Amino acid sequence: MDMGKPFDLCVVIDDDEDILLAARLLLRQLFEDVLTYCDPRAAYEAIGDRSPDAILLDANFARGATNAAEGFEWLGRFLARDPETVVVMITAHGGVQIAIEAMKRGATDFVTKPWSNERLLATVRTAAALRQSRRAVSTEKDRAAAITAPPASGETPLLGDSPAMRRVMQLIERAAPTDANVLILGENGTGKELVARELHRRSRRADRVMLSVDLGAVAETVIDSELFGHVKGAFTDARTDRIGRLQAADGGTLFLDEVGNLPLHLQPKLLTALEQRRVTPVGANKPVPVDIRVIAATNLTPGQLADEQRFRQDLLFRLNTVEIVLPPLRERREDIPQLLDHYLGIYARKYGKQPHVIPAPVVATLTAYDWPGNVRALRHSVERAVILSGDAPLTLEDFSIRPSDPQPTRLAREAVVERDKADDDLNLDRVERRVVETALKKHGYNISGAAAELGLTRASLYRRMEKHGL
Repeated sequence: MDMGKPFDLCVVIDDDEDILLAARLLLRQLFEDVLTYCDPRAAYEAIGDRSPDAILLDANFARGATNAAEGFEWLGRFLARDPETVVVMITAHGGVQIAIEAMKRGATDFVTKPWSNERLLATVRTAAALRQSRRAVSTEKDRAAAITAPPASGETPLLGDSPAMRRVMQLIERAAPTDANVLILGENGTGKELVARELHRRSRRADRVMLSVDLGAVAETVIDSELFGHVKGAFTDARTDRIGRLQAADGGTLFLDEVGNLPLHLQPKLLTALEQRRVTPVGANKPVPVDIRVIAATNLTPGQLADEQRFRQDLLFRLNTVEIVLPPLRERREDIPQLLDHYLGIYARKYGKQPHVIPAPVVATLTAYDWPGNVRALRHSVERAVILSGDAPLTLEDFSIRPSDPQPTRLAREAVVERDKADDDLNLDRVERRVVETALKKHGYNISGAAAELGLTRASLYRRMEKHGL
C-alpha cells in the first residue's frame, strides 16, 4: 500500500454515473483502489470475499423511488455477509429520516447529495478508520484464542513416570497454586510450554487468560511494542493505541517463551514492570497498573544465564522464584515406551489407521536412541511412521532411526577425507553451509546456542538454515 494512502479499497454504489465519477476522483486521495457500480447486485457479486475499508451505498435505485427500500435491502445483505462491514448511506437532500433509519439498520454514517467534498472525505475517512480498528480487534481476539487454546485433542501433557518427571510434577503441584513467578529451563522439544499451561491450569488464575509471547520469534525492533504496547504517534506506523501483552494478560498469566532472547536494553524495563506491577506503553507518560503472574522459559543453560553480558541477574532473580528444570528425553529413557504408545494412538486415530505394533527389539533401539530433538522429535518420528507404514509391524526404517554403524574406523577415515576436501573448497556458499551445520551439530541443534557461537541473531540463523536446507 502507498504510504500516502492510508486505506486500501472503497466501493461506491449509485445509479448516477456523474456521482460515481465525482466520488472516484475525490476518494482516490484516501484509497489505493476505488471501485464504482451502478447496480448493487453487480457490486455485491464483484466484491465477493474482498473486505472493503468502506462502502458508499445509495438509498434509492429504481426510477422515482424515495423510500430507500432497495438501499435498506442491500445494506442488510452486505452486513449479513460480513457484520463488520462499514457502510455509509448516500441519501437525497433532506432525507434525514431515511438516514436515521439506515443507521438503526447498521449503517455507520450517511452523506447527503449534493455533498461537500470536505464533508464526504471526513465521513469516509472516519468510517474506514473504524473498519481498520474492527479488523485489529478481531485479529487480537483470534490471536488470543489461538494462544490460550488447550493442547490438541489427545495431547496429554507431561507424560512420564520416571523419577525425573515425578520431580517436575511435584514442583508444579507446589508452585501452581501460588502467584510465584516460575522459570522453566530445558532443551528444545522437552515440553516447556506444556509445563507453563499446566501451571496455569492448576493456578487460582485458571479461569482467566493465559497469553504467550515467543521472544525468539518476535523481531527485536517490535518486542518493546509487543510487550508493553504503544500509544498513537509513538512511532511512524503507530496509527492507533495498542495494548501490549503484559496489559492484555491483566488478571491472568503471561508466558514469556524463549525469554533468553529478550534484548539486554529491554530487560530493565521488564524488571521495572514486574517489580512495580505497572506498564508504561511506548510513547506514553503515564504507567498502567497490571496484575499478572509471569511464567518464563528458556533453552539457555544456567551458565549462559549467569552471563551478565547476556542476561541481567536482577531480572533472573525476579523470574526464577521457582525454577523447574525439564530433563531431556535421554535422561528419562524409561518414559519412551509410554510416549511411543501415546503418540501411536493419537496418529492412528488422526489418519484413520489400525493401531500399530512395535516389536520389542525396535522399542529397545528407540529407547536407547538419544533423541536430540527430545519429545518433539519423537512425536514427529511417530507421525511419519504411522503415515508411511503399511499394516505390518513398524521397523526402525519407518521411524528414520538407524542403529549405530558398526564400522567407526571406516566412518572416521571418510570424515577425514571429507574434511580434507572441505579445506580445499573456497566456495563461500558451501563454506557457510558447513560452518552453520557444524555449529548446529555442536550445540545439539539448539538454535540459541548455535546462533551465539556464530555471532548471529536467531532470525539470521533461521534464514541461513532455510537458505541451505538445514
